[in-house]
Amino acid sequence: MRYIKLAEQCIKQIEEGQLALHSKMPSLRRFKHQHNVSMTTALNCYQHLESLGWLIAKPQSGYYVAQKSLLTDNIESPTLVSFQSSITDPKVPKLYNPFIDPCPLGIARYDLDLIPVDKLQQSFKRAMKQQGKQISHYPNPQGELVLRASLTEHFKPLGFHFSAQECVITHGCLDAIRTAIEITTQVGDAVAISSPCFNGLLELLGAMGRRVVEIPSVDKGIDLDQLQNQMQLGLIKAGLFCTSHMNPQGLSMSALQKQRLAELATQYKIPIIEDDVYLELDYQVILPLPAKHWDREGYILWCGSFSKTIAAGYRLGWCLPGRYLHAYLQSRLMSYQGVTSSLQLAISDFIRRGDYTKHLKKIRLHIHQQSLQFISYFQENSPANCKISKPSGGFVLWIEVADLNTIKLKELALKNRLDIRIGEDFSTLALYPHCFRLNIGFSITSPQVELKLKTLIQLIKVCTKKQK
Repeated sequence: MRYIKLAEQCIKQIEEGQLALHSKMPSLRRFKHQHNVSMTTALNCYQHLESLGWLIAKPQSGYYVAQKSLLTDNIESPTLVSFQSSITDPKVPKLYNPFIDPCPLGIARYDLDLIPVDKLQQSFKRAMKQQGKQISHYPNPQGELVLRASLTEHFKPLGFHFSAQECVITHGCLDAIRTAIEITTQVGDAVAISSPCFNGLLELLGAMGRRVVEIPSVDKGIDLDQLQNQMQLGLIKAGLFCTSHMNPQGLSMSALQKQRLAELATQYKIPIIEDDVYLELDYQVILPLPAKHWDREGYILWCGSFSKTIAAGYRLGWCLPGRYLHAYLQSRLMSYQGVTSSLQLAISDFIRRGDYTKHLKKIRLHIHQQSLQFISYFQENSPANCKISKPSGGFVLWIEVADLNTIKLKELALKNRLDIRIGEDFSTLALYPHCFRLNIGFSITSPQVELKLKTLIQLIKVCTKKQK
């Protein structure tokens, strides 16, 4: 087909450097005239290149070269640290101090340009009409039935089935996890977590007075043998794991790992809280299943959210508490944790009209392109001893630079109004002194991101021991 041949020509030009990385492609109209083809053929060519990862579309701007012939197989991944698990105490978080100049490399979120604002506004207008006089009523503590039903229908094509009655709507994923921790453990209890672990979970556990047992990460997830040993010894009361695209290292548990995790929870009757906020941000066409899929006795409490997939400002999530449903609802009733009805109705409308699925397809492709761009950038610009994670989803990179003093890096970064997360933020142990996490949700072609990255590379070079 004509558009396929044109696409092959473009790929050759990119590989040979005739089309530079991040450079803007000709407009569709100009491309059409250059090659004497129809507008349909020109569009098919660009969309085909986009689907293969060679181009990326920026709203109201055009198409850009997304990557060179990038082979990530030869990139060395950050070190997976082996150690013997033991009980430790997470730090109690300090009072929140908003960053003066929020940096796109810090908090895991993506650019406003990627949020389907128009579609969401239409859904909110319809939701307000639908709510009518019910606006004077307090929201259902379990969540609006229409949203819970929409979620059940949304996940059916994945092969993951549950009923609306099993689901509880929450104020985001961390809120869902907080309630799960509250009903399954007590102050002073130890909770098993992955190592490294998302700093927000460590801070939450510290604030709730829980202790932790860090379980080493392995290539396909976590060291389940060590987890089982901790269960046998009776040292942990619950587990808390991100199972798909773990933050920060980007690893995902294999299907076999998730199945065994569910079996261990049942065997030892120990609840496992599954943080699955990145599940739908997998770069592949076929999404993975959560560990909850293999849960036969209800010991897994599955938590998710729209905060990462739609917008950070929507603190809207859910939990399938399994056998803990009654206790979960009782806990929320005690503090009356009902979520704003209009928000629930709007997101339900967004799902039912198919706009959510379309948005997910677009955002997954876009973030995948950006992950390749960021990896390419660090390959070309950072020290030769740099190891970079190769996530299969989500929008964070875990980077290790030999001899890097991350404490000094953080101090200099703050002085330069640069927000990053360093290794010590993700563990109670001194295991990741040369690592840091980077958000890749913002386009690398943005002048602000380019400037921040250049500054970061300069600081990395300053903070390596060999250059002191």
